Amino acid sequence: MINREWKKEAEQRVMQISQIVAEAGVKGIIFGASGGKDSALVGILCKMACENTIGVIMPCGSKLNYTTDRQHAFLLGEQYGIEHMEVDLTGTKNMLKSAIGSDFNHQAEINIAPRLRMTALYAIAANRGALVAGTSNRSEIHMGYFTKWGDAACDFNPIKDLTKTEVQEFLAYLEAPEAIYKKAPSASLFDGQTDEADMGITYDEIDEFLLTGKKGENYHIIERYHNISHHKRS
Repeated sequence: MINREWKKEAEQRVMQISQIVAEAGVKGIIFGASGGKDSALVGILCKMACENTIGVIMPCGSKLNYTTDRQHAFLLGEQYGIEHMEVDLTGTKNMLKSAIGSDFNHQAEINIAPRLRMTALYAIAANRGALVAGTSNRSEIHMGYFTKWGDAACDFNPIKDLTKTEVQEFLAYLEAPEAIYKKAPSASLFDGQTDEADMGITYDEIDEFLLTGKKGENYHIIERYHNISHHKRS
């Protein structure tokens, strides 16, 4: 367990979000409702700070997008009174690939979805006079496990300083559905994808280093991912 005062954390973050919204003079907040841990925590905190918070469900090809992810997004909305809307981007992705007319390597193709989602979120936010809230956590950011100009693009990010482990404990404190915060982390970029399998290391190992400085046997993976992703953070 991490020794954090989650009640105080919630109060401070809600106050910060409220201030950001007030200073920007906007009408609300938009966030990508993926059905995962990070998205859930961002949605809850933003709803606590701003009544006009909308989660956007954006399936883009993966079967999980249409099943478990979608179900969990709605489950969160029901529990916390978060409004949701759905924008299916699968057809848009296919049209883009067809328009470009070339074969895509694996990495090029999986980065299309996060960038289409970013475009959709900003279009909706501009139309509604809202800000886009980011959902990347500290662990992902340190590893560079995000898409540049995709899920990394936002107006503010209320969880960027929290590790994946802290996000999970925060959700437990807020009594979020266990089905959300206990499932395997996945960006659902393709069927069967999980974050930890992609990186070859667990979030527990990453977070132990970030929270304690201890370098475990797989530290070389953390170091490599961090070094090669410098361009993303800068």
